[in-house]
Amino acid sequence: MAEETVHIASLLIHIRPELLDAVKTNLRQLDGLELHQESPQGKLVVVLETTHERHILDRIDQINSLPGVLNAALVYHELLTPEGEPE
Repeated sequence: MAEETVHIASLLIHIRPELLDAVKTNLRQLDGLELHQESPQGKLVVVLETTHERHILDRIDQINSLPGVLNAALVYHELLTPEGEPE
């Protein structure tokens, strides 16, 4: 079976500090998303793993629409090919 291309993306999400816990709860429900770092000021770093770059853009739109999210911005994107080498 052929392996698929994998897109790894890192996002910085700015959240209303008083809603940080609620937003983290909502983010944990999203497939392919991992929470990594946070600050009490309402900043959160997450990593996405998808099979298509369009899914990254869709996920950013979805995150931006969550209550309490002020902005989600892409800060890193890497494409891993089936051969295991970044493109």
